[in-house]
Amino acid sequence: MFNLKLILLLILIPSICLSDITGKVVKVSDGDTIWVLDTKKKVKVRLLGIDAPEIKQAFGEESKMILARLIKKQNVIVVGDGKDLYGRLIGKVLLNDRDINLEMIKAGAAWHYKKYQADQLEADRILYSHHEQLAQKNKRGLWKEDDPLAPWQWRAKRQH
Repeated sequence: MFNLKLILLLILIPSICLSDITGKVVKVSDGDTIWVLDTKKKVKVRLLGIDAPEIKQAFGEESKMILARLIKKQNVIVVGDGKDLYGRLIGKVLLNDRDINLEMIKAGAAWHYKKYQADQLEADRILYSHHEQLAQKNKRGLWKEDDPLAPWQWRAKRQH
């Protein structure tokens, strides 16, 4: 028989290790980066599992506006577990239990960022990939273009 304390500890450890924050979205930088005011400090957040067009890229401004409509000035929970090279918290943004990262994919405003999918829960990987295919099939958002250029490809071209 399992010890109740051990079970509770196993449940609590993952939530203790996460860098979850709760706060108001005070700025939307682009389609995959926001600023959240968390107990009087601003935290820059990179949405996990997605990559949105850069601002100067085709559909970049539209992607930013879609994200802003979804969450600007709203109180969100960011479930995060690490930082990227730029010091941004990487996380899944939740608004009233809605996965905003997934909503961006559903709207055709972002790609499922498969390069970093190992950082996602398996269920999220499956959902994000499935909804990217649906958005593409239904020509939503950036998928209205025949062959939209992925942000990672766009960035690579700009570096050369």
